[in-house]
Amino acid sequence: ETERGNSPRTRNLRLTAIRSFMRYASVRDPTALAVTQRVRAIPTKRFDRPVLGFLSRAEVEALLAAPDRATWSGQRDAVMLATLYNTGARVSEITGLRVADVLLDRASALHLHGKGRKERVVPLWKKTATHLRAWLLRIDHRPEAPVFPNRSGARLSRSGVEHRLRVALVTAAQRCPSLAGRRISPHTLRHTTAMHLLQSGVDLTVIALWLGHEDPATTHLYLEADLAMKEAALRRLADPAPAPLRFRARDRLLAFLDAL
Repeated sequence: ETERGNSPRTRNLRLTAIRSFMRYASVRDPTALAVTQRVRAIPTKRFDRPVLGFLSRAEVEALLAAPDRATWSGQRDAVMLATLYNTGARVSEITGLRVADVLLDRASALHLHGKGRKERVVPLWKKTATHLRAWLLRIDHRPEAPVFPNRSGARLSRSGVEHRLRVALVTAAQRCPSLAGRRISPHTLRHTTAMHLLQSGVDLTVIALWLGHEDPATTHLYLEADLAMKEAALRRLADPAPAPLRFRARDRLLAFLDAL
């Protein structure tokens, strides 16, 4: 953490891998049990959890309108960003999306392959489905072909998606100045989808299914970050603080002032 500049999250993740190996070693070599137990007893480091960042409706509209649809890459970026916002998908799920995973025959939906080999189906808005249907006509039609390829036909990398998002943000910031200077990643769009669903009154369990969360406690983080809902709850609660007192001058003070 000190020498390589890793964050506490990275440190804890690597400690988890070491613990897993030590658990395996304790089974394979019982004579090393004393050492493995000492290593597995190393605690994870506590760290501050920042409030989840997300975009407003106006910022999302500016971002989705930023790519130049007159170009091949611009149309791809526009459809990709719209799909990210619609589905709340992870970057790995979007880059791994295949033509066969786009379901546009009866019900418009995407078949996403999430972490831990978990799969889910997410519905699409009519506008997103229309953009995807038009985009599929411009790329390779084979079922295993990537939906969002680079110029060589291979699937976009994570860094490629982040780069295209940065390009769109530069244009969007001209229309929506609140985007300028902010650190916005593809995962921010995932947070934005969850927050907008929550603000629209969607139940947390449905949002957890939408995002592919295995633990509903992860989805509760969005509830903690929603300041608008907290303010609405505060307005329903009467303020117990006493009303401010108004100063009333006594007769002696009034007589003194009149004599001046």
